[in-house]
Amino acid sequence: MHYAIAYDITDDARRNRVARFLEGWGRRVQKSLFECDFSPEELQEVCTWLKELLVLPDDRCHIYRLCGECASKRLALGKDLEPQWTEAVVV
Repeated sequence: MHYAIAYDITDDARRNRVARFLEGWGRRVQKSLFECDFSPEELQEVCTWLKELLVLPDDRCHIYRLCGECASKRLALGKDLEPQWTEAVVV
């Protein structure tokens, strides 16, 4: 399944560790937003790891499931997308 992961982490070191971890799972869309493809088991692994790293209530992380149709219809405004993003619409 396709997921969007967004986070707001106050500590630079923790934020950098989360970013490096997620770069191994998917592609960075914004500084604190990734798109990833996970099996149910992989999603559980990622959630477990994030729960251990985040400090609540200071940090926040949201994971949104994107259906295939929604993911293919995303709209990007601004800078050009990476080559593998040719399916997205750039305005």
